[in-house]
Amino acid sequence: MKHRACAALAVSMVLAAFFIPGGCRRNSGPDASRGSSIGVFIPGVMSGSPVYEMLAEGVRSAVDRYNSAQTGAGPVELTVIEGGYNQAEWETKLTAMAASLAYDLIVSSNPSLPDIVSHISSRFPDQRFLLLDGRLEGNPHVYTLRYNQREQAYMAGSMAALVSEAAGPGPRKVGLVAAQEYPVMNNIILPGFLEGAQGINPGYTVDFRIVGNWYDAAKAGELAADMIRGGVRVLLCIAGGANEGVIHAAAEGGAKVVWFDTNGYAIGPGIVVGSSVLYQDKAAYNQVLRYLEGTLSFGAAETLGVKDGYVDFIQDDPAYIRAVPPELRERQAAIIEGIRSGALALPL
Repeated sequence: MKHRACAALAVSMVLAAFFIPGGCRRNSGPDASRGSSIGVFIPGVMSGSPVYEMLAEGVRSAVDRYNSAQTGAGPVELTVIEGGYNQAEWETKLTAMAASLAYDLIVSSNPSLPDIVSHISSRFPDQRFLLLDGRLEGNPHVYTLRYNQREQAYMAGSMAALVSEAAGPGPRKVGLVAAQEYPVMNNIILPGFLEGAQGINPGYTVDFRIVGNWYDAAKAGELAADMIRGGVRVLLCIAGGANEGVIHAAAEGGAKVVWFDTNGYAIGPGIVVGSSVLYQDKAAYNQVLRYLEGTLSFGAAETLGVKDGYVDFIQDDPAYIRAVPPELRERQAAIIEGIRSGALALPL
């Protein structure tokens, strides 16, 4: 089994497929007599992007498990291609993957991909896609799984407000530094974050700032520093590599940070006071295994959250326990349990 991560080389090779006539698309799932091929498209780069690292690892683990259980069958091969930071190029690169006729299944993850893939699937109807962190219902070539990021953002907002309240008198204002504006950010994450903070005290507002990309730590740090000077004492950062600038500004300004998507306590011990996470590796593993076993329903669009085990708030990390007083952790735990039990319903 080959693992390839060089985006430029892989894309140049698959672009050549546009000019190869004929070919037979393998479109009915794995064939035990000859194996199968899965391509993972990373909409960005894996280095410094834990969510995309989890995506690739989850797919790889599913493929390894499936291959180890087969006897006398061709192996499932896995290829990983990085799309780079320029979002304008993602559709071209994904189109090249589909046109190459090289993959039985293309797996990826990003809220913007369902729209892109919808266009591609109309041109290459034999190509199958599995997309995480997005939603597209009714397309017979595409399965999507989105996470309940309202729940995820709500837990981040409640933690931010709890810590801000405990800091003493001051503006009831929490901060959110984001790389970009996009529908999930504007319509789910930002309102969910505010909703969580207002669940602690209805007087809270959110100072919302945009970096403009996923890597400019200096700009993110400047934005965070200005927010802190304006009275923000806890910030949520969703800016990829630019998050480093928010951590630095918080350390310099005496503020705290809530992390998103992955466990961030070790990134800023004593500064990161919450981690509202997605288990992308688990989602990728389970759904790819369903595909390999022939049970994945293309055309379906699932939404999974806290009670399903795909969204959570990390409460048992020693750095969290050291950084946050027991009474605040108890209040946050009650909120999380309310979401898990359904007593606090936060549907998308």
